[in-house]
Amino acid sequence: MDIDRKLQILADAAKYDASCASSGAARKDSQGSRGVGSTGGAGICHSFTPDGRCVSLLKVLLTNVCLYDCHYCINRRSSNVTRARFTVEEVVQLTLDFYKRNYIEGLFLSSGIIRNADYTMELVIEVARRLREEHWFRGYIHLKTIPEASQELIERAGRYADRISINIELPTEAGLAKLAPEKNLVKTQEAMGKIRLRIEEAKESGGRTVPAAARPARRPPFATGQSTQMLVGADDSDDAAVLGRADQLYRSYQLKRVYYSGFSPIPEPSSLLPLKPPPLLREHRLYQADWLLRFYGFQVEELVPASAPRLPLEIDPKLAWALGNRAVFPVDVNKAPRELLCRVPGLGIRNVLRILEARRHCRLHVADLKRLRLNLNKCLPFVMTADHTPRARLLDGDALRQRFLPLKQLEMNFHATPVPTADDTLAVRSGEF
Repeated sequence: MDIDRKLQILADAAKYDASCASSGAARKDSQGSRGVGSTGGAGICHSFTPDGRCVSLLKVLLTNVCLYDCHYCINRRSSNVTRARFTVEEVVQLTLDFYKRNYIEGLFLSSGIIRNADYTMELVIEVARRLREEHWFRGYIHLKTIPEASQELIERAGRYADRISINIELPTEAGLAKLAPEKNLVKTQEAMGKIRLRIEEAKESGGRTVPAAARPARRPPFATGQSTQMLVGADDSDDAAVLGRADQLYRSYQLKRVYYSGFSPIPEPSSLLPLKPPPLLREHRLYQADWLLRFYGFQVEELVPASAPRLPLEIDPKLAWALGNRAVFPVDVNKAPRELLCRVPGLGIRNVLRILEARRHCRLHVADLKRLRLNLNKCLPFVMTADHTPRARLLDGDALRQRFLPLKQLEMNFHATPVPTADDTLAVRSGEF
């Protein structure tokens, strides 16, 4: 099999791994995806750095041959797919060729399990080692590690990679036992714990874990972070279970990101899998809730209480919490602390910081909020300013929720529920709060 065909197969097989955050964008010239400047060819995806920079990566599997028989995976042992396998040298050369042509800035490498976990990890590490030590490659490298591999090999992977990750796949041990019998949640978390300790040791020692003479210049002494991925909709886990597991991983192992990937039906699926994928909005709402957990001070129990373990699809989680806790509102933007302002729908962290700075100099009015470029349509029903107080009757009624529902949902509710009063209808349409 020629290398172009291998690239087509193994780049396509890698597309189900969401943990390098592909943007989905593609630039193509008149010749399709192979022209100069194209970033949409086989194997090229996009990741984003903390400062917002877009980084193009070569995203491939070393091989899609696998000993494991995970029911949700298209590359599972029992799957009838075309198999291919790169040699270490082929991946190294592809990375260098793509990099020299300015197609990519780094490599994302994963693999199916061949022979055993340790043998596979040795091959993955050898790719990174050759790039770093033989070719002095200074681009970004993200290696997908295998929790069943020895700790020594996982540590070696961290010495050559900027980021390493282990996919937890499903949030519960019961789900893994049913759909991925070779995987073990305890082993995965043990590996994550050891990686966390190694990252912290490298930070505390200021990068001196490896003698300077033995370390190529500018290469990170150990991976700067780890991430993971969870499938959504492959088993019967609700959003409370998914977010609960994510929150535990963030707190226990200091993960940089938990990625959520909606289950996608595969050819010749297992009878244990659902026939239809979950709504795409569910994946989106999980990402929104994840953001609230990490940066806005929310707890899992606030977003998905025991009485409602699934996130509402029609409105975002922050708005859903605000509508369910209307006694907290309205919030006075001239007096409220930062933590409370962060819970106002329509206010992001950056906007909250602007409000805190501006109110040091004057009392804020609606016009001031407009100049700060806030989403007034969303936040005005929940805030007080020097010249604005939302109407209590609408804040306590169902009309407020109706205001934020999508148009299709509004039409369904209009036919299924009593017609609102003329005053309520007029107030909702005009935005008079």
